[in-house]
Amino acid sequence: MTLTRSLIAAFAIFFLIPVLASSVWWALTERPSQWNRAVWTSAGTLPPADREKAAVYILAARTGGMKGAISLHSWIVLKRPGEARYERYDKVGWGQPVRRNHRDADGYWYSNEPFIVHAVEGQAAAALLPQFDAAIAAYPYAQAGGYHIWPGPNSNSFVAYVLDAVPDFGGRLPPHAVGRDYAPGWGRFGPTPDGRDFRASLGGYAGITVGLASGFEVNILGLVAGLDFRRLGVKLPGVGTISLR
Repeated sequence: MTLTRSLIAAFAIFFLIPVLASSVWWALTERPSQWNRAVWTSAGTLPPADREKAAVYILAARTGGMKGAISLHSWIVLKRPGEARYERYDKVGWGQPVRRNHRDADGYWYSNEPFIVHAVEGQAAAALLPQFDAAIAAYPYAQAGGYHIWPGPNSNSFVAYVLDAVPDFGGRLPPHAVGRDYAPGWGRFGPTPDGRDFRASLGGYAGITVGLASGFEVNILGLVAGLDFRRLGVKLPGVGTISLR
């Protein structure tokens, strides 16, 4: 009974309370009621595109509706050397799911301001661009009907797939990017492609990740809680990573 009570208490502290608190905060936050009343234009998050410099960015912002209480929408931005513009790739839940440049590269998402999750610039980014192109082209759920809001494959599943396919990029999606741990079938078990984490996942419904990059994470029904050892932070569903520094 002591173990059962401890598990129930841990679930309440690290999952239930954060989700409820985030939901209350989100319900009290003013936001557009319809997509066509939302702001989608550039938030000025990215610097002006430097014609000579290559870059790769992962961006994310709270998603729309009540989903935004617990989850982000993430996307990929590429900048090729010799080009004076960015390319944006993300997955949406309507029509042809994988879109190129359907919004500004750093545009608001349902009026929610984006932030940079991870970035690589310069020659290192130029070397990664062919790998990103190949991973985006090989994504297996790019056709109509290939989007499922939960447990995936959704927008975050798409970005996570590409990041796994380009391990040298080194990025990880935030813990509240619901769908990032989606794995088809029985899931996956073993080291991540970059060798920095060990991951056990049951199709995105449950799982554990341990390693240098992710620290310690527990995934229950797509919600993630854990510890970030490198940055000294606590990961909470609906909240993200809270720094203890």
